[in-house]
Amino acid sequence: MLRDVSLELERNQVLAVLGPNGAGKSTLFRILLLVEAPDAGRVLLDGRQVSTGHAEARRRIAGVFQRPWLFRGTALANVAYGLRARGMSRREAESVCAPVLDALGLTELAYMPADALSGGEAQRVALARALVLRPEVLLLDEPTANLDVTAQRRFREDLEHLVRAHARAAIVVTHDAAEAFALADRVAVLENGAITQAGAPAELVGAPATSFIAAFTGAELLLDGLVEAVEGEDLLAVRVSAGALLRGRLAEGHEQPVVGARVHVAYRPEDVTLGPADREASTSAVNRIPVVVSSVVPTGGLVRVRLDGAAPLAALLTRGSADALGLTRGVPATAYLKAAALRVFPA
Repeated sequence: MLRDVSLELERNQVLAVLGPNGAGKSTLFRILLLVEAPDAGRVLLDGRQVSTGHAEARRRIAGVFQRPWLFRGTALANVAYGLRARGMSRREAESVCAPVLDALGLTELAYMPADALSGGEAQRVALARALVLRPEVLLLDEPTANLDVTAQRRFREDLEHLVRAHARAAIVVTHDAAEAFALADRVAVLENGAITQAGAPAELVGAPATSFIAAFTGAELLLDGLVEAVEGEDLLAVRVSAGALLRGRLAEGHEQPVVGARVHVAYRPEDVTLGPADREASTSAVNRIPVVVSSVVPTGGLVRVRLDGAAPLAALLTRGSADALGLTRGVPATAYLKAAALRVFPA
């Protein structure tokens, strides 16, 4: 169920609606695509109210569902369907389709029967069918969900270019923060049917409004803690449940908690720096925590280091940094974290 959702999409903008399963993304997608009417509220297109019965408005909008539905016939016939339905000749329609098929790697599949396509291929055909119409608003539902990790990364790069080249504006509905940040100018987080924060990707990462958004966009959540001291307008000293006393900044938009209040503390692994346990590093970080390495896991070009201690942490380092510090399981170290990198949320 959606609750007081308000979104605005500007021309030449890509907006991502980001949320977990069950947040209401699919319902919102169908309402914006004008295939389902809202119980309350309205949808405006260029300032005019539109609904499921507005055929002219629906022609200005194109959508691609997570599970694409293709017609019988070839991949090319599916891509050209909308153009042919609008009266374009077969030859002209195929000419318009050709560059989009090529951009999506579908040229060699153009004459393959639709029912012989893989899930990822079918999704690309459905996307091409929407793009060739050059819609004023393009709606995409989980556009890379049917692709493996390697294909997702490559496809997102192509998709960002294609969307901006063939649509005046777009809305991407996804549960994947990486996808939202890669494709969109603005991201709106949908949580339990309501928009809890909207802004540029950098805003959501740097100043998440809730602990849920912090975790959903890649932050690590420490265990619950208690406020031990209020040391400034938004600087709090928090004793986390594992024992460490940490200093962090109150997340924006929240009232300052009192001493003894229960809170959550969040940070991003890339903000944690590590140094040898036997010598002090030259840093302005106020949080200095003795830790022991519990695991070192390569993740692409980086290394994720899990750390045990009075504040269990994770750090994301380059391979070179990890090797220089000799980080292996059981090695003691010191973790450094600036107060500005620790976000404190009311529990």
